[in-house]
Amino acid sequence: MNETHRYVKIVEWSNEDQCFIGSCPGLFYGGCHGDDEKQVFAELCAIVDETTALYVESGKFLPPATSGKDYANKMISLV
Repeated sequence: MNETHRYVKIVEWSNEDQCFIGSCPGLFYGGCHGDDEKQVFAELCAIVDETTALYVESGKFLPPATSGKDYANKMISLV
């Protein structure tokens, strides 16, 4: 398993910005944005790849994994 698979990647529509926003909570703040959902996801994956590589290269521990926590069903149950 690649280290990048340990992190949840989210692409969602922003009414405020009128574009798709990509983020990776727990790994970095900010993210990327654009008009094409698939392109935003591809860019987000590249950013996650770069970020995890920087952690490894610098000898720092990666933040705790965010994948495998079933966030989608937890959010649905809050509704």
